[in-house]
Amino acid sequence: MNRRDFHNRLSAGLILWIAVFAWTAAAEETGEDHVFVGSQKCATCHKKKLLGNQFSVWKAGPHAKAFVTLGSDRAAEFAEAAGIEDDPQEADECLSCHVTGHGMPPERLARRKPIFAEGVGCESCHGAGKDFRNEKVMSDLELAKSKGLMIPTEADCRTCHNDESPAWDPKRYKLADGSQVGFDFAQAAALIAHPIPPDVKGHYLELKKK
Repeated sequence: MNRRDFHNRLSAGLILWIAVFAWTAAAEETGEDHVFVGSQKCATCHKKKLLGNQFSVWKAGPHAKAFVTLGSDRAAEFAEAAGIEDDPQEADECLSCHVTGHGMPPERLARRKPIFAEGVGCESCHGAGKDFRNEKVMSDLELAKSKGLMIPTEADCRTCHNDESPAWDPKRYKLADGSQVGFDFAQAAALIAHPIPPDVKGHYLELKKK
């Protein structure tokens, strides 16, 4: 190999390395490489009374039943009215908002069927959790965010709670001025509120040792 060929190969190798590094960094930033592990994994910590038992709140709420509702007669009626010929529990149009991790490649789903059966689980709103579910990571909010943790916003909720849904009710929520709307973020969030107790937030690891 002459010197010119060597330098050409070296340059090509450096360009490839830089491209891979940039892609990896971008994936880390956007959460595109994080793996969905399922709400049962979140329950390891979030069913504890000390933390506020968020898992039980989710389990008793509508999101945990989102996939099951697709098997109802009402869901079949909605699907028919929307021109969806497939079983709602198999239709992409329905699954996109009724399960966690829909459309993700297999390598990003630790347990595809169990995760889908959980409906709209923790990771639908808070991001794929494999990399941030560790207690030490979760004790540092900024670190957890860098590992994929999401704090859901109204815009996130409206990706599914909008008038494109066959079940959309334009008068579901009543506002203070008496008007009615199909979605109100403040009221909807209050219905499923599952906060960490203020005296525990940021101090869980210390309190756990007591």
